[in-house]
Amino acid sequence: MSRRNDRNRLEEQQFLASYDPSQFDRPSVTVDVVILTLRAGRLEVLLTQRKEHPFKGFWSLPGGFVGMQESLDEAAARVLREKGGLEGVYLEQLYTFGAPRRDPRTRVISVAYYALVEAGRIQEREGSALLRVVVPWEGEAGGPVEVEGGRSRRHPLAFDHAEILGMAVRRIRGKLEYVPIGFELLPERFTLRQLQQVHEAILGRKLNKDSFRRKVLASGRLEPTGELESGTGYRPAELYTFKKDRP
Repeated sequence: MSRRNDRNRLEEQQFLASYDPSQFDRPSVTVDVVILTLRAGRLEVLLTQRKEHPFKGFWSLPGGFVGMQESLDEAAARVLREKGGLEGVYLEQLYTFGAPRRDPRTRVISVAYYALVEAGRIQEREGSALLRVVVPWEGEAGGPVEVEGGRSRRHPLAFDHAEILGMAVRRIRGKLEYVPIGFELLPERFTLRQLQQVHEAILGRKLNKDSFRRKVLASGRLEPTGELESGTGYRPAELYTFKKDRP
């Protein structure tokens, strides 16, 4: 058995030494990161404006080519750090987009990720901006979405990034009911009103205040801090934190 294994290892080494990867076409691989946050009760996404062709002047998701010595997760974390100035945030692989002509330059396969970030952690750098997400469909129907900036002006997105953004919205809507991802969009201490605003912004619809509060309080995921919010012109609400040690 040992001799057979040694022979197999030797044969494999000889095969790899003579292997010619140029026999096959090799597509490029990129990662694109959907960085979502919440401001003024609206879901927003961090985008960068392209400075060169193709799609020069269009808004696009932060992304980049995967290095030969990088894993996909490492590449996504690098894009998040270099183009979003963010580390240690909720980051999850979303979907792989591989339509043959999605990039007019060459054959490019993109592995998309999405990150959920509290608004206070995002800094808009030169050439980047937070734009509002406009979802033209209800529930988890899916499909491309749009973005708009000042004066409600709609902006087309480069490549297939409208579809990628739509997939991210669809994913977080589907996960919101059974995974506590909404807390990633909140500060460490928050009110039930703020938590409801997060859910409404993601779902794209209003929720009943009383039933929502009963449900989240019964979930056991919240812990009261004993503190009240400050700086309000109305009766201050109690502040809660998320029990991060829950499975």
